[in-house]
Amino acid sequence: MRSLIWVTVTAVASFAGFHASARPLSASIRAKVVSAHEWHAGCPVPLSQLRVLTVSYRGFDGRVHAGQLVVNKTAVAPLSKVFRRLFHLRFPIHHMALADTYGPVAGRPRDGDITASFECRQAASSPCAGAANTRTGHWSEHAYGEAVDLNPVENPYVGCGMTRDKTALSYLDRTRVRRGMVTPAVVQAFRSVGWGWGGAWSGSTKDYMHFSATGH
Repeated sequence: MRSLIWVTVTAVASFAGFHASARPLSASIRAKVVSAHEWHAGCPVPLSQLRVLTVSYRGFDGRVHAGQLVVNKTAVAPLSKVFRRLFHLRFPIHHMALADTYGPVAGRPRDGDITASFECRQAASSPCAGAANTRTGHWSEHAYGEAVDLNPVENPYVGCGMTRDKTALSYLDRTRVRRGMVTPAVVQAFRSVGWGWGGAWSGSTKDYMHFSATGH
């Protein structure tokens, strides 16, 4: 079983069962992020700009869990408000642990349904570009720690009616809302703090999992 580090310092919010807190990355977490190749020299933000955000969330098992994301320090306050809202909406999240993103690959959830934020990488090209998950040459908002991908299996990245994630094919039909799919209430939770949604992009390319401070 993967372990979570429950962060207790620098409390951000505590409302009726919901808790959020944040702290700078410890030396051990920095080492894990680097060894996972999620940060390297040349990334657009230094590790000192990042924070571990710990929030309460409701799992697919109906229970309350403590989840963690690495985010930009500027995103701590708005995301704490968003996840508080998702908690009270009883919106289920599948996996949200640091080990899911930065731990050994063999120990990560096999379904890949991981809610995460910071990854120092270029933006991925649209599925319209073909089967290969090519890059655009521009930094993703994830490289700044100012984006969140929410339940990527239930909310796939699609283009031209295609997705590269074959496990998400049944979720291309957005008219049949199922557990874990982004709803208007979820979109509004992010919009209330000024964050945009990839599902609202113009054209055939939609990133239903993706929320970011810039909307890109």
